[in-house]
Amino acid sequence: QVQLVESGGGLVQPGGSLRLSCAASRGDFSINIMGWYRQAPGKQRELVAAITSSGSTNYADSVKARFAISRDNAKNMVYLQMNSLKPEDTAVYYCNADLRWGSGPQFRYWGQGTQVTVSS
Repeated sequence: QVQLVESGGGLVQPGGSLRLSCAASRGDFSINIMGWYRQAPGKQRELVAAITSSGSTNYADSVKARFAISRDNAKNMVYLQMNSLKPEDTAVYYCNADLRWGSGPQFRYWGQGTQVTVSS
């Protein structure tokens, strides 16, 4: 069974930093895109950042220049460094990964989410 486990969320003051980590379980599959989404109360889940296996990245406009996504392919891990945090960054952050077994179809898996609260 594939599992994604996030860590690193918490309470931080405006202007502070947090680093989220996500570990995908090992298996006989390849991982293409890994990413982070977030969902604030009463809002839809939105893409924060994504990274391909070759290192190409994509960011939501609202986090560009403040957040940085990275991954360690050998460890099946993805990270999100969040700097200059704002109250509007408060949300549950979800890790996701697109997996494929051999040449078969791709499947998206999600972590359980980690709460990030930005407040003074």
